[in-house]
Amino acid sequence: MELSCDIQKLLGTFSFRANFHIGGSQERGTHLAGTKVGIFGPSGSGKSTLMLLLAGLLKPDKGRICLGETVLYDHAAGINLPPEQRRIGVVFQHARLFPHLSVIKNLLYGYNRVPRAQRCIQPEEIIRVLALEHLLERGVNLLSGGERQRVALGRTVLSCPRLILMDEPLSGLDENLKLQIIPYLNEVSAEFGLPLLFISHSLLEMRLMTNQVLLVEAGEVQELIATETLATKLWRSGRQSYINVLHLDSPRERDGIFVYNWGGLSLVLTEQAEDDNAVFELDARDILLFKRHPEATSARNLLSCTVEELSPAGNRVLVDLLCGDGGSTSNNTSSDGIGERGRQRLKVQIVPESVRELGLAPGREVVAAIKASSFRRAG
Repeated sequence: MELSCDIQKLLGTFSFRANFHIGGSQERGTHLAGTKVGIFGPSGSGKSTLMLLLAGLLKPDKGRICLGETVLYDHAAGINLPPEQRRIGVVFQHARLFPHLSVIKNLLYGYNRVPRAQRCIQPEEIIRVLALEHLLERGVNLLSGGERQRVALGRTVLSCPRLILMDEPLSGLDENLKLQIIPYLNEVSAEFGLPLLFISHSLLEMRLMTNQVLLVEAGEVQELIATETLATKLWRSGRQSYINVLHLDSPRERDGIFVYNWGGLSLVLTEQAEDDNAVFELDARDILLFKRHPEATSARNLLSCTVEELSPAGNRVLVDLLCGDGGSTSNNTSSDGIGERGRQRLKVQIVPESVRELGLAPGREVVAAIKASSFRRAG
């Protein structure tokens, strides 16, 4: 399945234009099923306008929208399918559940209106994936914000859409709830092969939810790029520092600090996560590089790394590192028994003078030193 869009819309003095193509044939390896694409940009750039145009809640002035072989809108041909015929599910910023219905009745509202031949997902499957079993008979007004969003997502999925649009579904939640909801969103997409368009102005949400991003600025879709390319692009422009996003698990306490597994490597942190799986942020400016293993340092994390790429931008250089060498990769690996074969990626920000002094170039071996206090919980 593919999504192609070439449309224009004038709303008062605001002019919007989108011209992009997502997906393709399965043979080319770009099938849309299970794809998670972000729609990223500042407030007022046109992200929600694009969502309304795709869903059929707003009519373009001209152009064409196709989802697979179905023409959703074609100005020249006079085609404009109503929302109920597009089979596009929408999850809004606020859950918009029916307050007079229980959780189970909200979930089944769309499902009961789907023709039997189009029912590709069973209620018990989505209830299991979203962990809603204990909430089914509860009134929706008694749910937490995160529970309401899970129910809203389940209701949308059970309408058996071909595409789900999510309009900043996490912006109304506190930071801890956001990180709890994201794994559910990812599991739904993976479990049922549903493509998602995820709208947000949060770079962290983009990096946790998507692999590609439609960049929207000043009323126009500028380009479709890899999510990590976007993070580097924003760093290069000076608009944001580069933040490494690390998925850590299996924390164990040791002498008042905590040792985590990072994809087979060990990392020592001062902060304890509430869950066995947690997301931490590490600023690229908080990592030091050495030519060789230092004799002594206060940093609790010493990682053997290989330089992969150097990205200069003015008086800053972003160094891409591949960490771990199949042997002892940190000062705590052997004592804690976490896998010794992990290879993970980090980006480090330094100045050009440091590049020259360290003799950095692709293939160069270095040691990255990180203080245990440099990590912070994402959110």
